[in-house]
Amino acid sequence: MSSLPRPYFSYLGFKYGARASLPAFPGFIMFAAAFGTAAAQKGLSLAEAMSLTAFVYAGASQMVAMEIWQEVWSPSTILTVMTVTAVVNSRMILLGATLQPWLRYEPLPRSALNLFLITEAGWIVSTRYHNEGGRDVGVLLGSGVVLWIVWLIATFVGYLAGGLVPEPQRFGLDLVMPIFFGVMLVPLWKGPRVALPWLIAGLVSLIVHALVPGYLFIIAGALAGVIAGMLIE
Repeated sequence: MSSLPRPYFSYLGFKYGARASLPAFPGFIMFAAAFGTAAAQKGLSLAEAMSLTAFVYAGASQMVAMEIWQEVWSPSTILTVMTVTAVVNSRMILLGATLQPWLRYEPLPRSALNLFLITEAGWIVSTRYHNEGGRDVGVLLGSGVVLWIVWLIATFVGYLAGGLVPEPQRFGLDLVMPIFFGVMLVPLWKGPRVALPWLIAGLVSLIVHALVPGYLFIIAGALAGVIAGMLIE
């Protein structure tokens, strides 16, 4: 009885993963630069912005965190940021679960690094390679590392660009985040049925925002959208 080849790691696979990630560069650069600009406008120092982008490394969560960011922090605000980040990033649980068969035999430190660096783009590159019969885990790590480096560089450039504008409202740069999220929704349009969870999430967010002070509306909208999507499917 034949069995699937056991996963392994090689530097050739690492280089292949890095090259295969090239098509994702434009989206990563745009997203990270938008975050860097938003961080500069919110008054974060360069060290704060770069630390956030390096260790959180989750574009949607970082942009949402900028919406919540406060000059004076309180325990409730910190808890809100943590909760929102966890909710937005919960999709990574599913991505990690799909990689378990591939990473099962990997050393724990390298598996932890792979899971930290995983993004939707890197996951697509790696799972496509895996589904075609490839078993070199270096592909997963190579795509993850190169995309992380691109993310850091683009954040740095975006931060410097945002810091050069003393009055962002005068040039409309305070609209970077809402415009960015609006543009990101366009490629996701696949018809009215699939868009229904978006509508439900938006309506729930508006209702909760009108009734409850603070940022609970973000969490409520996200959860409502997820539940609606599950029920529709």
